[in-house]
Parts: sequence; C-alpha cells; structure tokens
Amino acid sequence: MIESCHEELLELIWTIEEEHGETEKELLIKKEGSSSAETYLQTLVDNGYILLKNNNVILTKKGQAEARLIIRRHRLAERLLHDVLEVKEESMDSSACEFEHFLSEEVTTSICTLLGHPSTCPHGKSIPPGDCCVKTNKEIQPVVFPLTELQTGKNAKISYIVTKFHGRLDRLSSMGLLPGVKIHLHQKYPTYVIQMGQTQIAIDSTVARDIYVRHG
Repeated sequence: MIESCHEELLELIWTIEEEHGETEKELLIKKEGSSSAETYLQTLVDNGYILLKNNNVILTKKGQAEARLIIRRHRLAERLLHDVLEVKEESMDSSACEFEHFLSEEVTTSICTLLGHPSTCPHGKSIPPGDCCVKTNKEIQPVVFPLTELQTGKNAKISYIVTKFHGRLDRLSSMGLLPGVKIHLHQKYPTYVIQMGQTQIAIDSTVARDIYVRHG
C-alpha cells in the first residue's frame, strides 16, 4: 500500500491541477512545505505514479487512478463529517485527512451510498464518482437527500445546496435557506412551500432539487 505521505502528495498534485490546469514543480514543493518533498517526488517517479517534464509534475495513468481514489475518500470523509457528524468547519479538513487513510473501498462505497452519492464536497469541489454512484444501491436509505424526496408535512435540516447558478445560490442565501437551517415542508404542488420559523417561502421544483436535507 502506498504510504500516507505519498498519498498526500498525490492528493496535492490532483488539487493543484484541478485549480490551475497543470502542476508546476516549484508550486507543488512550496505547498507541500516539507524538506522531504523532493525525495517523495522521486519515489513517486520511481514507482510510476508521476512524470517530471518541463518543470511540470504529470500524473501517469496509474497516478491518476490512485489520486482519484484518494480524492474521493477525502471528500466523502468531509461530507460525512460535515453532514452527518456535524464537525465544525475549522477541524473538518484535518479530521478528513486522518480519516481518509483508514477507509477501505467497501467502507467508502457504504459512506457514498449512505449520503446519497453526493457530487461535491462541502467546499463545492467535485467528488469523483464510484461504481456505486452509477448503480445507485437503493438498499441503504440515504441520510442526506434532495428536498424533492422529503415527504409533505415533515421536518428537515438543510445539509448543503448544490447549484451551477451563483445567482440562485445568492437568492437562497438571502432568503435564509442555508446549511444547518431547520425547515418544515408544507406542500409540493403547485410549488414547494417551506416554513422557517415564522417565515414561509415558495420555490419551484428545479430549485428544490438543488437543496439537500436530512431528517431533523
């Protein structure tokens, strides 16, 4: 099994490439912040995970596959800590870093299924899908699910909002629909009517599908 220090470096290479389109060696070493970074890089080269070319660090096919699994475990761990265990933001990332190293493929699949196969982490970054996301195992009831699946008359707590439209997110935030807010679903037709305290809000089904909740 690849060592945790090398896993973290592969994870960093993935995230830098995700943000910048490529991974410059100097930037990687700076962000890694360890005097052993050069040694770790050479180990990854020797084991076929990366290539060093024109001052860039490039993931090989083997490296991409490994980094993808690491990123998937980390971001699902964040989602679990944030949505289910309600760990505070300031300790969530460090806890996920420790947690991810202990997740087997089977446990990772179970967590993904439990959470309803989320597509993004709490920071809005993509979670690489697994086979379970395609097959959608329905034997385990997800803890977190779209508002559209909440039964009328039930209470829930907003876990997160996923939308491609920044304007929609701003509008929902201005109305008070934020993670952690408790709601009551009055009706689904012809529009969704949500109660928050003394306030009622009407939204359409396309917006409701972007709001993920848990019972509570």
